[in-house]
Amino acid sequence: MTRDRVFGRLPDGRDVRLLTIGAEPGPVVEVLTLGATVHRLLVTGGDDQRRNVVLGHPDVDERLASGDYVGGTIGRYANRIAGGRFPLAGREVEVGAHDRGNSLHGGPDGFDVRLWDVVSHTADEVVLSMVSPDGDQGFPGEVAVTTTYRVVGDAVTVTMEANTDATTVVNLTNHAYLNLDGEGAGTVDDHELLVEADEFTPVDATGIPTGGHEPVSGTPFDLREPRLLGPVVRAEHPQVVDARGIDHDYVVRGTGLRRAAALTSRRTATSVELWTDQPGLQVYTGNFLDGTRRGTGGRRYRQGDGIALEPQLHPDSPHHPEWPSATLEPGETYRAALEWRFVAPRN
Repeated sequence: MTRDRVFGRLPDGRDVRLLTIGAEPGPVVEVLTLGATVHRLLVTGGDDQRRNVVLGHPDVDERLASGDYVGGTIGRYANRIAGGRFPLAGREVEVGAHDRGNSLHGGPDGFDVRLWDVVSHTADEVVLSMVSPDGDQGFPGEVAVTTTYRVVGDAVTVTMEANTDATTVVNLTNHAYLNLDGEGAGTVDDHELLVEADEFTPVDATGIPTGGHEPVSGTPFDLREPRLLGPVVRAEHPQVVDARGIDHDYVVRGTGLRRAAALTSRRTATSVELWTDQPGLQVYTGNFLDGTRRGTGGRRYRQGDGIALEPQLHPDSPHHPEWPSATLEPGETYRAALEWRFVAPRN
C-alpha cells in the first residue's frame, strides 16, 4: 500500500497529496492535504466485507467544483452566522456571506478548499496544519490550525486545535458523509440513527436558529431510540419539509468526550458510534446532493446518499451569548475532538 502519493495538482501547480494511515482488518483512512479531507475510510463490516464508508470526489477538479464540503475540515466557523455579521469585542465583524445571505462553513473560501501542510505522517497518524491570515474571509486575527487523524484499534480519532494572535471566533468540525452500505451504494434511508439529545434547534428558511432550543419529544427529531432515516426525512413536519430532510443542530447530553450518535446498517451489519466533546451535533442527511458531482466510485451523488454527523458549537452562536462561546483569545487554545468507533450492531 502506498502511504504517501500525489493525488493531483491545483490550478497553480501545487501538489495535492494523499496520505494513508491504519491497516487491515482495522480502519484504513486516506487523507487529502486539500482541505485536510477524509477521502476514503475503509472498514470491515459485520458481514466481514471491506468497504469504503464515506463519500468522496475522484479528483482535484471535482473537489474544487463541489459545494458539498465532502469529508473536509470546516473552518473558521462551521455552520451558519446570520447575515454574515456578528458582534465581537465591542465591534461589528463582517464576514463572507454566500448561503442565502448568511456565512456558511467559514465563507466562500473555507478551510476545506485550502492546501494544508504535512507536519508528520506515521503508520497510524497524520498531522496537518495551516495558517489563516488576519482578515481571512473577514475574520479577525491570524489563526494557526492543526488537524490530527489517528487510527486506534477499531476507531478513528480526529483532533482539531487552533491558536490566534487576536480576539476571534473559531468553530471547527469534520464534514464526512457516512454510508455504511458503502460509498455509491445509494441512499441511507435504511440506516438507523440514534442521537443522544433531548433538544434540537429549530431554524428559519435560511438555516438560522429562530430562537432557543426545543424538546425533540413528539417530533421527527426525536432520535433518542434508533429510527430508520427514510421515514424521518420524509416526515410532514414544517422544519423537515423546509430543509428537505434533517439539517439541524442537536444539543448533545452531557459534557466531555461522550457518545453523541450511533448509525447502523442492518444490511451490511455495520455500525459506527460518533463520540465528541462538543455541545452540539449538526445532523445533515445530504438533502442538497443533486447528482451534479461524482463520487470516488464514479457514481453521481444524489439526495440522501450519505449522512453527515458534524460535532460543533451551536449554529450562529455569536448571536447567542447564552450558548457555549466560539470566542478565542490570544494565549488560549481551541480544541475539538471526535471519534468514529466501529462496533458490532446491537440486536
